[in-house]
Amino acid sequence: MPIKIPSNLPAHTVLSAEGVMVMDPNQAARQDIRPLRIALLNLMPMKIDTENQFARLIGATPLQIDLSLIRMSEHKTKNTASEHMQEFYRPFNQMKKEHFDGLIITGAPIEHLDFTDVTYWDEMIEVINWTQTNVHSTLGVCWGGMAMINYFYGVRKHILEKKAFGCFRHQNLDPASPYLRGFSDDFVVPVSRWTEMQQEEINTISGLRTLLGSQETGPCLVEDKKHRALYIFNHFEYDSITLKQEYDRDIKNSKEINVPGHYYPSNDPTQKPLNRWRSHAHLLYGNWINEIYQTTPFEIKEIGLSI
Repeated sequence: MPIKIPSNLPAHTVLSAEGVMVMDPNQAARQDIRPLRIALLNLMPMKIDTENQFARLIGATPLQIDLSLIRMSEHKTKNTASEHMQEFYRPFNQMKKEHFDGLIITGAPIEHLDFTDVTYWDEMIEVINWTQTNVHSTLGVCWGGMAMINYFYGVRKHILEKKAFGCFRHQNLDPASPYLRGFSDDFVVPVSRWTEMQQEEINTISGLRTLLGSQETGPCLVEDKKHRALYIFNHFEYDSITLKQEYDRDIKNSKEINVPGHYYPSNDPTQKPLNRWRSHAHLLYGNWINEIYQTTPFEIKEIGLSI
């Protein structure tokens, strides 16, 4: 089944060209099934790139997905045209009464700030609490995951001396998890962050289970059954050239940055990087969508009633 997105959303053209099945709302209305309602709270500055990345992954499953785009109510983006935001996004304060089968909270380039210093932190707390009454399963990515695990459990965010940047080997720590069906024992995941959540702190909290981890960069995927959430501190969703774009941007702006490790052939930035994580990215998001499908109420308004 395809993903349902507006025909004039840039992701529609991009995904169609890649062979991902997409449909517009008129086509979807002719199918007598309930699609899964998935929302994307997009906190990244390059909104369209992020839309494409996540839509590509959740749209590759056999289920029909109805994707909604959410923004923080008062925060104004500087890198995406206001016309795009007005046409395709709705502020959170207009969506509070709605229910979703799944929610993705993206990362944000604000990890150097204390959580309470983020301008929209109060609304972020409201969003996190809303997931417990109006969302069946939530996936927090990078800063989004850090914010959730900090709010629920007080797990601290630690500043790194050197940016964790590149493609690092990760280990499958729970092969029986439904979220890791098809995963290899050892694989590569893109990492791009100046902070970390430490495994020692996570281990002290009952109910949290680390599913994926790296000896070089620490925990990657943590399951929180109590809050029906997954916290992903790294970037399965990244395109092949995303790390290159970040590296080139920092070099252009004369920022101190290390060459992304294990990314370029021979660690040579003049060579074309190879994507070595795409298959596991599709596995993870496909497994997440499937687990939602297996467990979410058929009547969407019943989400949250049994909590």
